Amino acid sequence: MKYVKLGTSDLNVSRICMGCMGFGDPGQGQHAWTLDEENSREIIRRGLELGVNFYDTAIAYQSGTSEQYVGRALRDFARRDEVVVATKFLPRTQDEIEAGITGQQHIEKMLNKSLENLGMDYVDLYIYHIWDWQTPIEDILDGLNRQVKAGKARYIGISNCFAWQLCKANAIAEREGWAKFVSIQGHYNLIFREEEREMVPYCDEENIALTPYSALASGRLSRKPGETSNRLEKDAYAKFKYDATKEQDEVIIGRVSEIAEKRGVSMTEVSLAWLLTKVTSPVVGATKFHHIEGAAKAVDLELTDEEISLAGVMAQNKPANAREKHAWTTGNQKI
Repeated sequence: MKYVKLGTSDLNVSRICMGCMGFGDPGQGQHAWTLDEENSREIIRRGLELGVNFYDTAIAYQSGTSEQYVGRALRDFARRDEVVVATKFLPRTQDEIEAGITGQQHIEKMLNKSLENLGMDYVDLYIYHIWDWQTPIEDILDGLNRQVKAGKARYIGISNCFAWQLCKANAIAEREGWAKFVSIQGHYNLIFREEEREMVPYCDEENIALTPYSALASGRLSRKPGETSNRLEKDAYAKFKYDATKEQDEVIIGRVSEIAEKRGVSMTEVSLAWLLTKVTSPVVGATKFHHIEGAAKAVDLELTDEEISLAGVMAQNKPANAREKHAWTTGNQKI
């Protein structure tokens, strides 16, 4: 396994993050295909054996039971300082808004519950799960900063937002002297590349870590066109995300299959090796041993320039040297 700094933080994370949405009581949440605790523990143990030290969960996953399973497994199989634990909080509910619960109060309540579920004193990364349009961003940032100052969260991240929202939020945080978002967890993979328009170049410029979810498009990028699975057949959310573009996607999936066969590796390895050239640490869901094993192998797979190449005008809108930053100027004065 290889490791890298998470953006501007001092967290050293594995190049693969284990996504824990697939863990939790199947009878207590959005998904019916999640693993029970015994099987979840075995997947987590295998991830640790492979060097995966980065684990992502959320209070929303199976009514908090994902957090509970992850917390107990990590306490049993690893030292707290050996792992990087991320969890997420939801927007305020309508009932909370009507009751006058502030954004700051909501965040404290949610984090306290997550820490109780995890059985931990702090999380390494606390993630704003989805933009709350009914709560001022200043309240969210202030609430998160209070938790960082209290030692309950080491750093903060954000998920499911536009690049302009992340940019504006961090500008406000910098102005107020509050903790800034060090990572973004967006939807990004070989067949869903909207993040490349604005988010990827912005994060490259600001050294904000990209930790995308749906790295394998809910399994579509790990199977040949036409192949299916229990999740592909039953997961309504995944079908919503991808079924409308199935015909176009199969062209890319077919190319992944060709490269995998040529290189003598799995489609999982090819798909993730491509993504790893773009991001810090993709979040990879695992409900079977071969899921996390294939992900770990991808870290060592180097694709050729031809295999990872982009085409089009915007693909060329980048510095000649990948390490260069934009030379911003104000008049004749460089910033």
